[in-house]
Amino acid sequence: MAEQQKGKGFLMVSMEPTPAYDEEFNDWYDMEHIPDRTSIPGFETGRRYVCLNGWPRYLSMYDLTSIDVLESEPYKQRSWNGFSAWTKRMLTKVRGQWRGSGTQIYPGQVLTGHFARLTFLRFRGAPDTLADRITQGTLANYEKRAETRQIRILRSDYNNQIDYIAWVEANAQFTSPMDVKLYGEAARYLDMVNEYTPYWTRGPLAGVFAEK
Repeated sequence: MAEQQKGKGFLMVSMEPTPAYDEEFNDWYDMEHIPDRTSIPGFETGRRYVCLNGWPRYLSMYDLTSIDVLESEPYKQRSWNGFSAWTKRMLTKVRGQWRGSGTQIYPGQVLTGHFARLTFLRFRGAPDTLADRITQGTLANYEKRAETRQIRILRSDYNNQIDYIAWVEANAQFTSPMDVKLYGEAARYLDMVNEYTPYWTRGPLAGVFAEK
C-alpha cells in the first residue's frame, strides 16, 4: 500500500438528473460546480463526460495533486455543509449517484488527457491483492491497440468501499471487445463497463448568438 500513496489523487462522481431537470443540471454543473471545484487549491483538472453505452449518464473527473486535497480546509469549506443552495437543490433531483476518490496507482503521476472515447471499468470491492492483476489485465487488453492514448488504474477508497477503476482514453471507439479472461480472478469483481465521450460545455455559439 505504500507505493499506492505516491500517486496523484482523484475525485470522480457519476449521476444523472431526472429528465425534467436535465437542462438545469447541466447549467448548474457548467456555470457553478465545475468552476467552483477547479478553483480549489490542489484541483488540477475538472472535466465532464457523457455516457454512450451504460448508466448513469454523466461522469465528472478531477485530478488532484494528492488525495490530501480532500482533507484541506478550502475543500471542506465548500463541501457538504458548505454546499450552495443551488447544489443542494440539484442533488435532490439526481439518481445513480456514485462517488470515487483515492489514488492513481498506474502509472502514478499523469493527468487526464484529451480524447474522443473513454472506456471505464469498475471492479467493485476488489481486494488490494488483485491490484496487479487488474493493471496487467487492462494493459494486456488495451496497451497495444491503435486507438489507445492513455491508460490509468485508480484505487478508490471512499466511505469504507474499495473500488478499482481502469480508465482507458482512446482516439476512437475500439473495434473489438476486451477479453475479460485476461483479468483472471479479478473479473468476478467487474460490475461496470461504460463508454463515454467528452461533454461539451454549454454556452453561446460564437458568431451565431450575440452577447447582450
